[in-house]
Amino acid sequence: MYSRSLLYVMLQDEEKTVEIGGGHIKGLIKPPDQLKLTEAYNTFSSHLTKAKPNIFFAHIFHIFVSCFSQDRCFKPCVVDHTIHIFELEGNLVYKNSDEGRRLMLKQGLHEGTTNLSCVFSPQTTPVEDGGEVEEAGEEDRPDSAASKTDKKEPKITNIFNSCDRATQTLHNPPREINCQTEPPPRSSFSASANQWEIYDAYVQELQKQEKNKEKQKAAPSEKDEKSQKKMMLMETQDIDLNKVSKAAKVLERMVNLNIFDEIAQDFAYYEDPADEFKFPKGTLLPLWKVKYDQAKKLSVTALCWNNKYPDLFGVGMGSYNFCKQGSGMLLFYTYKNCSFPEYIYPTSSGVLCLDIHEERTYLVAVGFYDGSVAVYNLKTEGKEPIYKSTAKTGKHTAPVWQVCWQNDDMDSNHNFYSVSSDGRVVSWTLVKVSQRNIFYLHVTPLIACGTSMDFHKQIDYLFLVGTQEGKIYKCKTYSSKILETYDAHHMRVDTVKWNHFHPKVFISCSSDWTIKITPVLTFDLKEPIGDIAWSPYSSTVFAAVTTDGNVHVFDLNINKYEALCQQLVVDKKKAKLTHIAFNPIHPIIIVGDDRGNVNSFKLSPNLRKKPKVRTLTSFHRSISQ
Repeated sequence: MYSRSLLYVMLQDEEKTVEIGGGHIKGLIKPPDQLKLTEAYNTFSSHLTKAKPNIFFAHIFHIFVSCFSQDRCFKPCVVDHTIHIFELEGNLVYKNSDEGRRLMLKQGLHEGTTNLSCVFSPQTTPVEDGGEVEEAGEEDRPDSAASKTDKKEPKITNIFNSCDRATQTLHNPPREINCQTEPPPRSSFSASANQWEIYDAYVQELQKQEKNKEKQKAAPSEKDEKSQKKMMLMETQDIDLNKVSKAAKVLERMVNLNIFDEIAQDFAYYEDPADEFKFPKGTLLPLWKVKYDQAKKLSVTALCWNNKYPDLFGVGMGSYNFCKQGSGMLLFYTYKNCSFPEYIYPTSSGVLCLDIHEERTYLVAVGFYDGSVAVYNLKTEGKEPIYKSTAKTGKHTAPVWQVCWQNDDMDSNHNFYSVSSDGRVVSWTLVKVSQRNIFYLHVTPLIACGTSMDFHKQIDYLFLVGTQEGKIYKCKTYSSKILETYDAHHMRVDTVKWNHFHPKVFISCSSDWTIKITPVLTFDLKEPIGDIAWSPYSSTVFAAVTTDGNVHVFDLNINKYEALCQQLVVDKKKAKLTHIAFNPIHPIIIVGDDRGNVNSFKLSPNLRKKPKVRTLTSFHRSISQ
């Protein structure tokens, strides 16, 4: 029994058809330019066959499934009749090609032979029709003596070998690129909706609808329409900016770090190689310069670093021209984005001093020209302070020149001290009672006007107060008595600072152009001094700024008479330096001027050498010598 399969018929005539099973099947039509094979070619078989290797109809056997199965029927069983007798990879070369001509010359074939369309290369073995492989012997080789003597025409080889030379391309294995990103931050949120909240929401919505109806009834003018459009644009911009404020701030920092990449590289890695040849002198490397366009007419009246975040510092903006007093500003900058302030707090009065809490670095105490003091919280939104003194709470009646945070009291309440020209040192304690902010104060009367103040670094209750007449007083917080009086200067004491390491040494500067380390050393800089500061890394290094635009850096361990560095940082015809501050961790100083600019500089290696650890008595002896 034969299966019904498609019958392929090779037709020699172009228009011949065959009937099979009642249908007409058209055969393949020969193209007019098809090669016509001669009888010599037709005598060779295209396949090695033994007996019927190509059968169009295969025999199909039906096997009856046993009764133990569920089918119990005849199923066809197809048997494959193809027999693989011999396989050999061929190496055919066309006769008309260059390689074929060369092989023909080697084999002794003439170019005039027309019954060969292709030849074998010498590496292959020809296959005869009988299916047997004959190896080339001595007589078959073209270079043998038998071939030279016997010049018979070579036998026709099997040119229909289906195995010929071919190329095989390798497919590259697929590659996978996996990217793993950090998961986005998640936060849990929960809220409850009560009946009164739903009611209030509906009432607000009804009020908005009524307002919109009234606006639609009233025909607005062109100016009103423009103003309304502007207000709508401003509101939408505020809403959009609030949503992307954090992302925009991060993007702005990245752009600024790319723009000021050279400065960042200098800040991190640059060391002045000239210090090796000019010891002990040093230099200051200019880094960032920060300024705010809306504070150009104001002077830098205070500088303070943040101890927790060493890249953040606060700048107080005001004016030392007492005939032209106006509003001020409190700004906070970071080196991560030096093109624009991180926090901006406009004030009604000029800022004269500020201090950042050492532990709770988000609390900032500020003193103003009008005699009031205030506390700002950087975590809260808004531009107003969380605490501010008034006439009812006993504010100062003269400008506040210095504020200093102190440790919390017995009840864990925050407190700070302030000194003013009204002759009072006031302790301000922040207490919350029934959701009202109340100030408790302790007054220490002075003989003269106070201009500066600083607390002892090891003893909490000791502090120094500089006065208008040039004297310095040592006082206690729990007593109104003055412990000791120092006749330090002949004019106003602008700054007084305790040493960070030595408990009995402090430094002061005055408008009489002198710096004094009481009561040992005196330095005359021959210019009005704006501010001084001790370094946090060495007990013998301090820096000062003068109004002629110079920065002076001293190291008493190396030279007790001259500054190791005296460098002009601003043009004295354009600006005057007012304040200076050391970074608590990095070897950086910031300098402010009366044009509202803050310049930062990196100390060269000669200016930031840490001295060897010595006892206090040896340090005192070195200074006294």
